Amino acid sequence: MNKFVLVVAVMLLALSSFAATSKTVSYKSGEETVQGVLYTPAGKGPFPGIIVIHEWWGLNDWVKEQASKLADEGYVALAVDLYRGKVATSPDEAHELMRGVPEDRAARDLHAAFAFLASQANVKKDRIGSIGWCMGGGYSLDVALQEPTLAATVINYGHLATDPESIKKINASILGLFGGQDRGIPPSDVQKFAQTLKQLGKKVDVTVYPDAGHAFENPDNKAGYRADDAADAWKRTVKFLAETLKK
Repeated sequence: MNKFVLVVAVMLLALSSFAATSKTVSYKSGEETVQGVLYTPAGKGPFPGIIVIHEWWGLNDWVKEQASKLADEGYVALAVDLYRGKVATSPDEAHELMRGVPEDRAARDLHAAFAFLASQANVKKDRIGSIGWCMGGGYSLDVALQEPTLAATVINYGHLATDPESIKKINASILGLFGGQDRGIPPSDVQKFAQTLKQLGKKVDVTVYPDAGHAFENPDNKAGYRADDAADAWKRTVKFLAETLKK
């Protein structure tokens, strides 16, 4: 083996030692058994945990990539599957799948995901967060509403709550990332949401990207993807999660 081949082999070995691993896992959600994909950092841990919640398309490759990137940052990331294995290939199909998820089942699945992560020996029970995009962004907020010990939640252009009585239940720190041109979630709603949280003494950090629309972080959104805003959103996400889940 020449020196060049030896150096490359050593470099590949070093890189692989830091690579996250993934596996399909099953766990109970009420009377049902559901599946998700669990991404685990290299090393012994224990690590913070993150529930990763997909867009209205379903648990597709882009969401799995985000979960893998989070594992590379040092989190045990559970990518949940609220569609029971189905993945949409068109907006009409995505809309149909999203509308077909019963609210009580989604809440049960998200609680089950939280409980599953908390049960893992390599996960810090008091350092679990959630993140989601689009439909999943709204569900990420729902996790914060229903799990009083959730430490952090990231809402990427998801539905919001402004009822003070509901928001009072939140103990998690919140990062919100939104598009100023999002017709479904206008900036005025985002500001009202942030203001209500601050008035209640909650920890919240909200950024609105003026020229971005809905789903601006996903490169599969050919018309609306904004690379610079997406890169900034990811940078903010990494920083926020490190400050809230790794301290």
